[in-house]
Amino acid sequence: MFLNQTSRVVRQQWRLSSRRLSSLSRPQRARGPTFRTPLSPPFAPSTRLFHESRSLYAVKPVLLADIGEGIVECEIIQWFVEPGARVEEFSPLCEVQSDKASVEITSRFAGVVKKLHYEAGEMAKVGKPFVDIDIQGDAKEEDLQALTPAESVAPTEPTTKIENQVAAQLPKQPPPTPTAVHQPAPWSNGVYEHTSPKPQPGEKVILATPAVRYLVKELNVDLSQIQGTGKEGRILKEDVYKFVEQKNSPRASTPSPFSPSPSTTAPSTSGQQQETPMLLTRTQEMMFKTMTRSLSIPHFLYADEVDFTSLVELRNRLNKVLAKSPLSLESSAHPVAKLSYLPFIIKAVSMALYKYPILNSRVDIDPATSKPSLVLRSQHNIGIAMDTPHGLLVPVIRNVGALNILQIAAELTRLQSLATEGKLSVQDMSGGTITVSNIGNIGGTYLSPVVVEKEVAILGIGRMRTVPAFGEDDKVVKKEICNFSWSADHRVVDGATMARAAEVVRGIVEGPDVMVMHLR
Repeated sequence: MFLNQTSRVVRQQWRLSSRRLSSLSRPQRARGPTFRTPLSPPFAPSTRLFHESRSLYAVKPVLLADIGEGIVECEIIQWFVEPGARVEEFSPLCEVQSDKASVEITSRFAGVVKKLHYEAGEMAKVGKPFVDIDIQGDAKEEDLQALTPAESVAPTEPTTKIENQVAAQLPKQPPPTPTAVHQPAPWSNGVYEHTSPKPQPGEKVILATPAVRYLVKELNVDLSQIQGTGKEGRILKEDVYKFVEQKNSPRASTPSPFSPSPSTTAPSTSGQQQETPMLLTRTQEMMFKTMTRSLSIPHFLYADEVDFTSLVELRNRLNKVLAKSPLSLESSAHPVAKLSYLPFIIKAVSMALYKYPILNSRVDIDPATSKPSLVLRSQHNIGIAMDTPHGLLVPVIRNVGALNILQIAAELTRLQSLATEGKLSVQDMSGGTITVSNIGNIGGTYLSPVVVEKEVAILGIGRMRTVPAFGEDDKVVKKEICNFSWSADHRVVDGATMARAAEVVRGIVEGPDVMVMHLR
């Protein structure tokens, strides 16, 4: 009895549901046509009726990352891409010049270059966009057709008379503007491959170092008019000076910050002092900022004489071996054909830092509490002051404690070569923990070096000279003497610590055979 009543109720509910569905699906012709205003939703213009590939675009601005300590802007030296060029991830975009190093900026995304925010020669701000890349600009036509139904490309044609009347009342919409399809540059072959700076169609690539480009900019000379005499037509500083001299030869030469003026070469007959303003080079600007910050460090100087006699004999023996067969290291492309005294001194400093790690530290001041603290560093990254055609540069030899004499010499050769060509990277110029300045190869016996910011000590090496001295049994013998001048941060390093560390370095240099026991 209960089952029959339940089944009857279910059948009634099913019939009611069926009637309701049939009434909803049946066309409502009895009501007649219903006219809607042009703004009614069923006939309102719909973005579904049109399709543009713009909706697939995702333009990513690439920010200029921080490439060095305290650098806020860089000069765009040259672009490797142009708008419309296809780039892959880590493909080179441009070369920028900071205060001391030139850096190649690579792409973070794969896509199509949309916009270059700076021209070559302009200053780009760190942390600001310098190029826009469309990361989906390479969408294929087949993908667009697969994503867009065929009937949605254009509005559907009206099929009834009423729809025709309503469509006539609608305001006419302008046809959609076709989106420009960004094709790769003709010279990029679809995929950008960087082997050398790629010229734009019909444009010649000009080879010049960042220092030469800066010189040309200061002299207000067109770089494309200068004939280069360097390798592969590279423009040298001598070419720039020669071009300026030839250009100004018909008329009186104007004072240049890079060439001596007549007032400095000949005595003045006017009886008045003549002053010529001179712009600082980028290297001088960086040196100005660094040394100004170093003024806050209270220095003290410690000088000592070091006997190089034993080191001279050891170096002569090793150079005879290298003269017969120069050694080439697997980790370096620069074979070592001759050793100087500097690798031995650098190694001696590193060995002393193991005993006195405070000299390998830096001073930090907590901005919240203004309390100073010392940060000890495990690796010995020794900066080497170098005199280059572009000015004073201080590249860094990293982890000297894990290197032997030949490896240090090979790294010195590599850094010296890059410094001369103006191609030192930010990695080569940053991260130093202590500095060695060898002024003796130019001249001078004593010096007072300046401690660099974020370091607490620096060593200055004077000129080696031959002097008579008393040896065993009070006999006069010939000795090779060199002066070492140390400067230290007196806020954290006292004179006794500096003297003991200098004695360790002196003992190793005067007895270089000790280095054999500390080889790693």
